[in-house]
Amino acid sequence: MWQGLRLEAKGLSCNRGGRPIFQDLNFVITSGQLLELRGPNGSGKSSLLRLLAGLNAPTSGTLQFDPAQDSTAEQCHYVGHYEAIKPALSVQHNIVFWQKFLGGAGALPLETFHLGKLKNDAAGLLSEGQRRRLALSRLSAISRPLWLLDEPSVGLDHATLQDLKTFMHSHLSQGGMIIAATHAELGLANAQVLNLGGRS
Repeated sequence: MWQGLRLEAKGLSCNRGGRPIFQDLNFVITSGQLLELRGPNGSGKSSLLRLLAGLNAPTSGTLQFDPAQDSTAEQCHYVGHYEAIKPALSVQHNIVFWQKFLGGAGALPLETFHLGKLKNDAAGLLSEGQRRRLALSRLSAISRPLWLLDEPSVGLDHATLQDLKTFMHSHLSQGGMIIAATHAELGLANAQVLNLGGRS
């Protein structure tokens, strides 16, 4: 589906509250590749994902996404620590909202993470794991090549974790790219690792 994609970071630096979080980061990721961000809490994994998603600006350095795009934000799905779920809406209507917001259409991806039986339940009544499954369902609400995932396995039971790994593998096999902050190996072959070692 996606071929010839390339995301390159050169000399990326990020400050928060006037303090350096990371400095002079360089990496390249291409179609079909997974980049795992590792490091202790406070090392800048989440900050880097937010920067890539266009939510923060780098202190210095450049990002180049090829073929040339206005921004990586228009080509990515970002799933952070906070699920961005509307608790008063049902599971189904949360997905409808995200599909319309992201410009998607068509069948709702309720079964990607086995949400069919919960589709009429208010999102505010879901367990932590169910909320995480709902947040991750945005990945299939509309097709985008770059996934930015912040601790995607947190709150998932073993069966759902296997579903996530299968879904990630399918995305990579179609030429998609994934950058994931994680404290544990995700168990996917040929993953690159970028260590952000310091604390702040």
